[in-house]
Amino acid sequence: MNESVDVIVIGSGIGGLTSAALLQERGFSTLVFEKNRYPGGSCSSFQREGYCFDAGASVFYGFGENSKSGTLNLHTRIFRKLGIELPTIHDPVQIHYHLPNGFSLPAYYDRQTFLDALALRFPHEREGIEKFYSELDDVFDILSSLPAGSLEDLVHLATIGVSFPAKAIALAIKTFRSMGKTARRYIRDEELLRFIDIEAYAWAVQDAVATPLVNAGICLADRHYGGINYPVGGSGAIPKALCQGIEKFGGRICYQSEVTSILLEHGEARGVRLADGNEYYAKAVISNATVWDTFNRLITDSRYSVDENRFLRAPSWFQLYLGVDASVIPEDFYVHHILVDNWDDYNKPGGTIYLSVPTMLDPSLAPQGKHIVHAFVTAEADQWQQYDRENGAYRNTKEALAASILSRTERILPGLSNAIELKVLATPLTHQRYLNRYKGSYGPLLKPGQYILQKPQNTTAIKNLFAAGDSTFPGQGVIAVTYSGISCASYIARQFGKPLDELL
Repeated sequence: MNESVDVIVIGSGIGGLTSAALLQERGFSTLVFEKNRYPGGSCSSFQREGYCFDAGASVFYGFGENSKSGTLNLHTRIFRKLGIELPTIHDPVQIHYHLPNGFSLPAYYDRQTFLDALALRFPHEREGIEKFYSELDDVFDILSSLPAGSLEDLVHLATIGVSFPAKAIALAIKTFRSMGKTARRYIRDEELLRFIDIEAYAWAVQDAVATPLVNAGICLADRHYGGINYPVGGSGAIPKALCQGIEKFGGRICYQSEVTSILLEHGEARGVRLADGNEYYAKAVISNATVWDTFNRLITDSRYSVDENRFLRAPSWFQLYLGVDASVIPEDFYVHHILVDNWDDYNKPGGTIYLSVPTMLDPSLAPQGKHIVHAFVTAEADQWQQYDRENGAYRNTKEALAASILSRTERILPGLSNAIELKVLATPLTHQRYLNRYKGSYGPLLKPGQYILQKPQNTTAIKNLFAAGDSTFPGQGVIAVTYSGISCASYIARQFGKPLDELL
């Protein structure tokens, strides 16, 4: 037995770090175990030859300053609570879409500019466009006025019900609605409905019909309020700042410390065992691993196993991290882009290209006269299991897929292939190996017909074992897992008699 603490957190993803930081600031002792030498999971940074790459996420909500952003301005409120400064750079466009039939549209920060540009493409749907996006604004207005907290915390729910009865009822009704079905109440044009599908797919990796309206209201409305803001220093600046907050109040993060099992005693989580055999005990354990890794790998008792078919499994990614000569990037190029060549393939592996050039906002991430280009597509680990990572077939297959993606990307960046000075490639097996995620997956997605409250919550079937991250409500995305971390910390704090103060 090693030192006892109040809370052990498995993995330093953003959800787990958020929970640890808020609990530590409240006076709970926390201990975070991370397999790698750096924090953040898929929201981390790594360096190669003078370039600082975002490992995954690069579109960030939650850093706005205006009070209208309310509960959804979570990063600003958390770091204010921790007394940590994290400078960001405002991005005037969320995503520039490059779609079939010459359809090109930036999703501007200014809401009316975006809606006018969309209506210019679909003048016969102007009224429907206004009504649909107003539905998203309605969700945002409700959420921005409600304090963050756990949906499993009866005291929190009662407080909301008493203080905001009308909004609580309206939100409860909207949790049963989907983004796509709501769009179809107002819009008939099939190409416009396809655009709304890619609006959802851009961050939820599902079409609009499968995407909960509440999730859409958070992301697609907040881009016009709090907006998109890029942390100075890259995505890794977010977990680094959370770790600073944890350590500021006396918590610890142990790197290169892989948890191999969760210790159970009479159906209760009591601690963890590391790869080196050491065991650590705590009053509560938070798992930032996927639902499948938590209950089918870290816990070996088959009574708690989770069938993979309980949810849809989000895909993994094939990624290109490129250092390029700056001359290949136009001066007016936006940071984030999505390319779709064919609507029939957009939601199939490799069908949609995600692309970002973060050095358009933060030139310090690359050597002088250079840019970073980060391009990625969905992929499945099963496609790559047949290859031995040490032989030529694996490397050749990576290079061939990378060449195909580059060729398609040159539709908006001519000459990109010839401008590359550094190239790093990652397959789903890379994600599986580094992030300890089942099949490198982006986590569980809801099946058609399931509604958002059927996502796993922070509590589990095992007493004092809690969960945070993209396997829990509200789902995928950095701001979503941040909310899960707040929710988890809020529930634990109240259970142990020291409720969190409201984030202001």
